[in-house]
Amino acid sequence: MLNLFLRCITVYAFLFIAMRLMGKRQLGELQPFEFAITLVASDLACIPMSDPTIPIIYGVIPVFTLFVVHIIITKLASGSLRFRKLLNGKPIVVIERGNLLPDVLKELNMNIDDLLESLRSNGYFDPGEVEYAIIETNGTMTVLPRSRFKPLTPSDIGVEPEPAVMPVTVVMEGNFMGANMKGLRGTDKGRVLRLLDSLGLKQNDVLLLLVTGDRVFVQPYHGDSLTVELPAEEKQ
Repeated sequence: MLNLFLRCITVYAFLFIAMRLMGKRQLGELQPFEFAITLVASDLACIPMSDPTIPIIYGVIPVFTLFVVHIIITKLASGSLRFRKLLNGKPIVVIERGNLLPDVLKELNMNIDDLLESLRSNGYFDPGEVEYAIIETNGTMTVLPRSRFKPLTPSDIGVEPEPAVMPVTVVMEGNFMGANMKGLRGTDKGRVLRLLDSLGLKQNDVLLLLVTGDRVFVQPYHGDSLTVELPAEEKQ
């Protein structure tokens, strides 16, 4: 039993490392060849896990081989546009100038329900609001709305927006994220704790604390979230 447990941990660790080295993609963002490699690798890894009589190397070597194949294919795809199109296909327009294209949907084996679902996932419940919709090579949909349905931006009304500031996670689940503080000038752990004290909170009471410029977002474990300004002496 212990031997089987150790075999499972070993194969899982190797498979996990291999998947991490292949890149950070969510399952829905995988290209077809990446998805195929992921499925095959998971099946191969299960063989030595479930059968103690099979040497563990029989699971490690195939997974390593697939990892090498993935790297080679990725490098070839990066260097050749023609090979990349052959491997991944190309984006396909399913709504053009506000018109649904039934023949294209048929080629993609998509029905109207699939199309409407994909539109809703992009925030559009009415196809009449869409100028173009494109099915990307990884199966996701990209939508370009009609001009009158586009969200209003500061440039549309002649306003110069302030530069965007990246929120920095300072406290997460009661833990102080000290490494993140390097990007915050004029703010240290002591000042954050004093701010929490002024709000009647302790570090362990905080589910999430974000610092964005002069603003601090605090979500306690119990109670409503707060958005407050940094005190003058704590400004970045």
